[in-house]
Amino acid sequence: MRGFLFPALPLARIRVLRVLLYAFVVLDVLTFSRDVLAHANNAGFYSPVALARLLQLPAVSAPLAYSLLALILAGCAAAIVGWRPRLSGTVVAAAFWLWMLYSNSYGYVAHDHMALMVAVTVLPTVAGVGRGGASSEGMVPGGVGASGMATSEAAGWALRAIQIAVVATYFFSVIPKLLYSGSLANWGNSAILTWASIRRGSALAHWLVEFTPWVFIPAQWAGLALETLSPVVLFLRGKALYLAVALYLGFHLSTLLLLGIHFLPTVICWAAFLPLERVRLPGRSSGRRAQRSR
Repeated sequence: MRGFLFPALPLARIRVLRVLLYAFVVLDVLTFSRDVLAHANNAGFYSPVALARLLQLPAVSAPLAYSLLALILAGCAAAIVGWRPRLSGTVVAAAFWLWMLYSNSYGYVAHDHMALMVAVTVLPTVAGVGRGGASSEGMVPGGVGASGMATSEAAGWALRAIQIAVVATYFFSVIPKLLYSGSLANWGNSAILTWASIRRGSALAHWLVEFTPWVFIPAQWAGLALETLSPVVLFLRGKALYLAVALYLGFHLSTLLLLGIHFLPTVICWAAFLPLERVRLPGRSSGRRAQRSR
């Protein structure tokens, strides 16, 4: 069990993932979850989710909303360039959680953000990663992998936590389907995808409804299969894993083209399954040469 939860994985993978996820957080607060700024004038519609009630958060005000936005943007910028990633990451985690609690407390809960919220929480638990792949403290916390890169169980745990959150997003989505329809068979054989395509579908979705309506029931069962079997992804390796990632990303591409649903906060977290250490960030090659010269 320890090997599953704390695999020794390359620290360089965390460095690339930090850049990717924190850059997306900047995009997210400026676009997809920007509604927090508008909520500052709608205190009467504030209906706090359970955690917001537990923390006794008041309705968001304009000064608070803009302060959180400033903290998130500044923290993400610092983490992207590698300045005190634990400190900057902690600032981002706290501010982004408050931001999302407010975003979700005005009538709509964005469950596509769950994996991203977990990601910003666990990334600060890993020590700063130097350009050569070693920790910023000059030590190799977990040893050296077969590729010659520094590895760390802390990095492995953070990546595994994000992976589990990604999988849970799909697996737990089966529960409301079961509760609302009475059984998965009822949901799989329903007309919900046809209804969604008529109500909010693209021109392609409308064409499918008119000319190939038979495709929607198999599509619903395929979606159920992807959600129910999602935990299997945690145990895949190599080409099988990359094929599974491509399959889920293809699923999201189809929902985007048909219904305009992008699920990007979850999609970006699929990067935690990939060998990101192969991506060369600026200055990384020089860091490796310096490491070899020591």
